[in-house]
Amino acid sequence: MKAMILAAGKGTRVRPITYTIPKPMIPILQKPVMEFLLELLRQHGFDEIMVNVSHLADEIEGYFRDGQRFGVQIAYSFEGRIVDGTLMGEALGSAGGMRKIQDFYPFFDDTFVVLCGDALIDLDLTAAVKWHRAKGSIATIITKPVPREEVSSYGVVVTDDDGRVKTFQEKPRVEEALSTNINTGIYIFEPEVFKYIPSGVEYDIGGDLFPKLVEIGAPFYALPMNFEWVDIGKVPDYWRAIRGVLSGEIKNVEIPGQEVAPGIYTGLNVAVNWDKVDITGPVYIGGMTRIEDGAKIVGPAMIGPNCWICNNATVENSVIFEWSRLGPGVRLVDKLVFGRYCVDKTGATIDVQEASLDWLITDARQAPPVQTPVERQAIAELLGTNGNL
Repeated sequence: MKAMILAAGKGTRVRPITYTIPKPMIPILQKPVMEFLLELLRQHGFDEIMVNVSHLADEIEGYFRDGQRFGVQIAYSFEGRIVDGTLMGEALGSAGGMRKIQDFYPFFDDTFVVLCGDALIDLDLTAAVKWHRAKGSIATIITKPVPREEVSSYGVVVTDDDGRVKTFQEKPRVEEALSTNINTGIYIFEPEVFKYIPSGVEYDIGGDLFPKLVEIGAPFYALPMNFEWVDIGKVPDYWRAIRGVLSGEIKNVEIPGQEVAPGIYTGLNVAVNWDKVDITGPVYIGGMTRIEDGAKIVGPAMIGPNCWICNNATVENSVIFEWSRLGPGVRLVDKLVFGRYCVDKTGATIDVQEASLDWLITDARQAPPVQTPVERQAIAELLGTNGNL
């Protein structure tokens, strides 16, 4: 069976991570989110998979290649052009990306599934496809019920009693929401749907195709299902995903490494004197990371591979990506560290190099800038950090 993963977006709401990592490659405890999608598709018999790529396309193609080691076949459709030898992404929209593949050669010749490449899901796709076919649907949206107080964060799908889609509400106010079923970005289509997708133009599934299907009265349905769905659309979503995995709330993701103490997992060759540090799980520490004496780590927290947590530093409820060095005595609470960027839970970002705070956080592969305690204190007071981030 055939499927498509949408992987061409720039992921602007997940910056700074997506400056160098495309959204489908964002790691959930060292494993790209798109890899979980491939596993799900394979489990339900979808083994021929198209992936549209654009932003940082080489990162996706270089990791997944032809799909052989994941038990599937993968091919890629690039959206963009080459300028001075550099690939420049120019995404065609989700439906436009589907159309480009079909125009190249009619790949989608039977019922097929389309998934957004930036969500963790645990869904019975087999049952969903069976329902879709029984309805005689040309297109089916998989929806998920959420508490009414959360509807303003999502796109709401409104149907009649038979499940036929009537209209959509984009992030409605709670009191105005006509439904509590939200669009999860999981779709089932018949090839007939291409009659309604123009060629060679940017065209979106949710913004263009679906309203068209409603307008013409096509057999277009929504199927509400209760399943695990973690959308990584924004930095706070990623934060919640990591916390959910570490705390055991997300069941379909195993914590990698070895459990060296209750709730404390490590990769290979972590350098730490366990009797001289204070670590409270759930915590994951990647391989070849150094934790110096006096450090304190309070979970849920993830520290990536090849990091360096200096003496008396504190990491609490935070996510630290690979090759990060946290300076002596620094207290990192409710933060995400990615390269030269430090991000809080709302997505607000500090560029530690521009702020001259690279003595607090720097790349573990280089020596930190040499500054006297007086200079450090002066900078900290000027910026109001006092060694805290």
